[in-house]
Amino acid sequence: MSDTDTTTEPTALHRYFKITERGSTIGREVRGGLVTFFTMAYIIVLNPLIIGTVADVDGTFLGGGDAPDLAAVAATTALVAGVLTIAMGVVANFPLALATGLGLNAFVAFGLASQMTWADAMGLVVMEGLVILVLVLTGFRQAVFSAVPRQLKTAISVGIGLFIALVGFVNAGFVRSTGNPSPPIGMGEGGSLTTWPVAVFCAGLIAVVVLYALKVRGAILWTIIATAVLAVVVETIADLGPSAENPGGWNLNAPQVPDQIVDLPDFSLIGDFSLLGSWESVGVVSVLLFVFTLMLADFFDTMGTMVAVGAEGHLLDENGNPPKTTQILLVDSVAAAAGGAASVSSNTSYIESASGVGEGARTGLASVVTGLCFLLATFLAPVVAMVPNEAAAPALVLVGFLMMGQVREIAWDDVEIAIPAFLTLALMPFTYSISTGIGAGFLSYVIIKLAKGKARELHPLLWIIAALFVVYFAITPIEDLLGVR
Repeated sequence: MSDTDTTTEPTALHRYFKITERGSTIGREVRGGLVTFFTMAYIIVLNPLIIGTVADVDGTFLGGGDAPDLAAVAATTALVAGVLTIAMGVVANFPLALATGLGLNAFVAFGLASQMTWADAMGLVVMEGLVILVLVLTGFRQAVFSAVPRQLKTAISVGIGLFIALVGFVNAGFVRSTGNPSPPIGMGEGGSLTTWPVAVFCAGLIAVVVLYALKVRGAILWTIIATAVLAVVVETIADLGPSAENPGGWNLNAPQVPDQIVDLPDFSLIGDFSLLGSWESVGVVSVLLFVFTLMLADFFDTMGTMVAVGAEGHLLDENGNPPKTTQILLVDSVAAAAGGAASVSSNTSYIESASGVGEGARTGLASVVTGLCFLLATFLAPVVAMVPNEAAAPALVLVGFLMMGQVREIAWDDVEIAIPAFLTLALMPFTYSISTGIGAGFLSYVIIKLAKGKARELHPLLWIIAALFVVYFAITPIEDLLGVR
């Protein structure tokens, strides 16, 4: 496909997605959409391993059986991601993809299902999505977003860049826990890169850096494909298996050529939720706290993600807001409820979308391409499983570098913004949580303004956000105080 458009009259596709207006081409959008899919396709494998292998309070696995049904979870995960990502492209015209949120799914599996049935837990996820949807429709969520200072938004983007780079290093096994208090993490096993999967990652990282430096079009996509092929060759020769079976194995899935390429998807999980069952099983107070915890994490993760993706694609306005903010937040809110309704946990915007933007995507057409790939993946789950984390991780590291460049926009000589910015971008990777970094930035910004007698400069909504984050950080002692743990 050509990377430049030769037509004199814009087609309906160009006009609807404003492809030429945003300085892009159909070729770049397709390439960017493919890169985003391959970068986040791991969720099709990972989500079943998180929520599909945990029994609820009754000892029942997701789907109602006595044993895990990973195929159904994988197929439904891909289906919901595909439909919502296409909706993001068509409704909001923004290069942002959605899928089951990591962290959120772990909270649902280990924080909710241990106290209620899977149906009740997914009902809480639906409830959280509906609450956020109301906040969007009333304009409250957009108002919160607009109240955040631009340089703090920039810090959020940079912090997410550092965060996803760390995710790439960790997923590849390049950075690991040492098992010791000092240092808690280190390079590889015992400070040495001793495994073949890490070597494959290093080869991919070198390749993507060289191709990017040489300005090769499609550098990220070609690197993912080539590294995946290399991984299959290594696995065929060395027979390493996954790390769960072999400490020197692959992080998640062993990249083997599947025996079966196409398989009919199982969507039996859709609709398996109880909206109000949790009220009876754990009580009103617990429900409110659970919904609040889910909502706050989802609320600000999405805000940070769309800013980061918009900044990478130069799509933000003078106030640091992306185009069609309301539509972006609307689709994201519906996605949260849809994920619960389909029993695959809350769906949310993915920072991995920045990899597609780094490849040139600037419009919602890229999201449509990513969404279609997810829908195809419902039939081709065995093929998707061939791509190991070690093949996708180099793209995350490169995108982290690209997003780091925005740090120059922060006024580091102004402590009122510099300290909150530093806490934001530092704590995201250090705590492995986007929400924690954002919360620390907001709280410190409000505290510094208050200490310097500049409380009047604060937008009223920032006081509300700060108060909510106090509750968010203190949720455990609050639960203990109320006797709901």
